[in-house]
Amino acid sequence: MKQRIAKFIASTGIASRRDAEKLVLSGVVAVNNVKLDSVATIIDDETDVITVNGKKIQPQSNTELYIFNKPLNVMTTARDPGRRKTIYDILPEQYKHLRYVGRLDYKTTGLLLLTNDGDLVQKLSLPSNKIPRTYVARVGGTKHDLDIARRGATIDGIKYRPMEISEIGHNKLRITVTEGKKNEIRIVLRACGAPVQKLHRESFGNLSLGNLEFGKIEKVHQKDIDLLLKTL
Repeated sequence: MKQRIAKFIASTGIASRRDAEKLVLSGVVAVNNVKLDSVATIIDDETDVITVNGKKIQPQSNTELYIFNKPLNVMTTARDPGRRKTIYDILPEQYKHLRYVGRLDYKTTGLLLLTNDGDLVQKLSLPSNKIPRTYVARVGGTKHDLDIARRGATIDGIKYRPMEISEIGHNKLRITVTEGKKNEIRIVLRACGAPVQKLHRESFGNLSLGNLEFGKIEKVHQKDIDLLLKTL
C-alpha cells in the first residue's frame, strides 16, 4: 500500500507522525538504501525497504496497549543522563520496544500506559482530548485552599484547567485532571498550601490499575481499548 513515509513510520510504533517527520528531516530514514530529505515522500510498504538508523522497520500487525504500575524512584524515559533507573530497566525484554504515553515523574508512582502504536501515543497525549487521569495524593500543610485548584489556577503565567478534588482522609486527596501539563498537580497543590508528599496515579480514562503490583505489566483487552478510543 502506498502512503506517506511519516504515516508508515508511525504504524511501526517507533514514533508518532510528528516525530517521524523529525526523523526524516534529521537524515536517518532511508528507502531502498537512499536517505530521505522530504516528509512528502510516498513509499510502497509492500515493495520498498525502509530503514531508520540502518535498521529495517515494519508496521505492527495489531495495536497493543499495556498498563504498567510504575514504582517509586524510576524515570519515564529510555535513557537518563543521571544514570537513574528507568522503566526500561524494569520491563521484561519482550516489552522494551513499547512506547510510553505521557510521563510520570521520578517520585510519582502508578498507572503508565505503554503501546506499540506511535499514533495512539499522540492521540492519548493530546490535551484537547481531555482524557481524565485520577491520582491519590498525600499532602502537607495545615491550611489548604483547594478551591484555587477547583476553579483553575494561573501560576507563573501558566494556566491550569480546573481539577476535581475530594478529600478522602487526613491530608489525603483524590484528584482528577484532564490536561497533563508537566508537574501540574504538584505545582497547583503547592499554590493551594498543600505541597505533595506522595503522588500515585490510579486511572487513565476507563483504565485502572486494579490489583496490579508495582513493577508489573498487564495487557489491556481490545474491548477496553475500543472504549477508550470512543472518548477521543
